[in-house]
Amino acid sequence: MKSVAEFLFTAAMLRRTPRSGLQFLGSGKESVAEHVFQSMMVAFSLVKMEQEKGVEVDENKILKLCLLHDMLESRTGDHNYVNKKYIKVDEEKALDDMCRPLFFGVEIRELVLEFEEKKSYEAKIAADADQLALMVLLKEQQDLGNAYAEKWLAVARQRLLTDSGRSLAESLGETDWAEWWFSKDSNEWWVNGKS
Repeated sequence: MKSVAEFLFTAAMLRRTPRSGLQFLGSGKESVAEHVFQSMMVAFSLVKMEQEKGVEVDENKILKLCLLHDMLESRTGDHNYVNKKYIKVDEEKALDDMCRPLFFGVEIRELVLEFEEKKSYEAKIAADADQLALMVLLKEQQDLGNAYAEKWLAVARQRLLTDSGRSLAESLGETDWAEWWFSKDSNEWWVNGKS
């Protein structure tokens, strides 16, 4: 059981591991754990969109892929695209060290590698969820006035692999980040505290 406890402490490190790319955006902040949560919410939504179209996908696998996709960053830190031009991270060693002591380590290894390879349709949906989670944050920053967010959004859009991902990205781009809670319909509440 000690190896499981250590795995959970490893996962907890993601709460304190900042997403480093936001340094270059100049605004916003997010931990890797927050990003993983948002990725899972996006993946859940993408799965429902696929199911609505009649496409059968393995929802459990997609959510696991998203849950684990950045797990290695608890050991390696989060390296953005500028860092990756200069730093070589030994992800294989990090994956081995994390998985070896766990009786369920083989499953983690397979899921992490499947996400990285992006060959299965489930991995493509999970990869889109990863990018769309970033796009949610970028759209918020854009709506708050960050002039660079649109450039980042354009790049993230190009990384999308599925029709559902591209469709959701289009909707994100057309929707104000605060519209859901600060709409015209709720104006009376904001003025008088009554609906």
